[in-house]
Amino acid sequence: MVSDEAKHGVNSIFTRAVVANLGRSETDSIKVVPISNESLLELPEARIFVLTIASYLFRLMTIFHLHPGKDTEDFLTRSNPRLSSSEIFYEVGNLCVGAMNRELGTHFGHIGMSTPYMLESRCLPFIKELKPSYVAQHRIEINDSIAMHATLCLCAYAPFHFSVAASANSEATGALELF
Repeated sequence: MVSDEAKHGVNSIFTRAVVANLGRSETDSIKVVPISNESLLELPEARIFVLTIASYLFRLMTIFHLHPGKDTEDFLTRSNPRLSSSEIFYEVGNLCVGAMNRELGTHFGHIGMSTPYMLESRCLPFIKELKPSYVAQHRIEINDSIAMHATLCLCAYAPFHFSVAASANSEATGALELF
């Protein structure tokens, strides 16, 4: 039901969005490494942040797995130590999935995005109840010292196919202009 080209496209869009939006400064190094396609691995993080992109044809859940360790906390809060890492990650997750939403919007009409919500990682196995058409998991490495994971869960309600140009670039996001 989901073409190989569409699977590749979803993973490419995700990777570009994370690399472009997860860093807290221009010097941060972000690597996204696929670790699983089609199966759901048990991952070590305690919290998951869930964001959904949906249309009439599909629902794509992007699930970020975060471990509340000191390195992760310091990385996320260094730009604003008054906020918790969870508060900051809600915004960071929104930036990443917002970039995905914009790129998918060039291929599919009538798509929308949920607000992020946090769950305990023990909820992850219940993804199987959604009967996903495609599941992929990735390891995200930040500055070669911090690691987190992400799960992409695609539920297609019709044959799902699109192709993404290999050189597609994510646009800069996050800046607000007031007039």
